[in-house]
Amino acid sequence: MGQNGAVQIPAKAEYAIRALLSLAASDSSVSAEHLAQEQDLPAKFLGAILSDLRRGGLVTSQRGPEGGFRLAKDPDAVMIADVLRVVSGPMAGVRGMRPETLVYEGSAEHLREVWVAVRAALREVLEHVTLGQVLRGDLPTAVTRFTDDPDAWITRVI
Repeated sequence: MGQNGAVQIPAKAEYAIRALLSLAASDSSVSAEHLAQEQDLPAKFLGAILSDLRRGGLVTSQRGPEGGFRLAKDPDAVMIADVLRVVSGPMAGVRGMRPETLVYEGSAEHLREVWVAVRAALREVLEHVTLGQVLRGDLPTAVTRFTDDPDAWITRVI
């Protein structure tokens, strides 16, 4: 949850996905500097993200004049959930803990089920969308069933 209580996708995760989409669209190695310029991302922060993506097996890197970064897998084999887990850890944690490990007493006894359901809803979308689908704009039903609902496009505030 973000500072205002809303579920937030961290900048690190969004930047990682944007960089990977640029790599997926390229037929050759791409420098970190080029990725930063193309996506208007902070170069230093992107460098750290690319290191995480390399350690997570999502990109490869090569030094030298022909060097740069490449996607390590076919774009259709990389789920958005995979990227989020590499750069941000498990999805839908509560206070840094896995929802299934929480125990609530009294009137909050069934809150754990709500948090587990939130995680399942995120998975329903993020584990079924690949970089390739986003790149092509060919989003699966797991996504379009939500985006086709006009109410999904409205931000609610109290």
